Amino acid sequence: MSLQVQNNDTITLHFAIRIQGGADIDSTFGDEPMMLTLGDGTLEPNLERWLIDLPLNNRQVFILTPDLAFGLHDPQLVQNVPIDEFHDAPPAINNYVEFELPDGDTLGGRIAAIAEHDVSIDFNHILAGKTIEFEVEILAIHGRTS
Repeated sequence: MSLQVQNNDTITLHFAIRIQGGADIDSTFGDEPMMLTLGDGTLEPNLERWLIDLPLNNRQVFILTPDLAFGLHDPQLVQNVPIDEFHDAPPAINNYVEFELPDGDTLGGRIAAIAEHDVSIDFNHILAGKTIEFEVEILAIHGRTS
């Protein structure tokens, strides 16, 4: 029986994320592999769940609709911010901006539109609403033997 990935395992893997049929957005193939522990927040939980039960040294590609990957695009997560909030640099379409929340955390979004008095910030994940390909190859499962 071959060794398979389980919850909380520390694994070494190669992965690639791309919009279906498009170029890689993020990839470790051809570079150093990534080591992570399932559940530690390194990888998006919706992607991490596809690693469970994958065997060692088996390369797979998953086609994930938005509901299975980064979620649907939520129009309520597009918010208007007064343009005078941009003191340091003028806003530019597609730039990523961060706002500090009252509790000290930060919230980031992409500038979607600029009007005379307001800037529309899209706080959805950049891949929300997109069908993606998630390609993975498990190279090692640490701490367990078959």
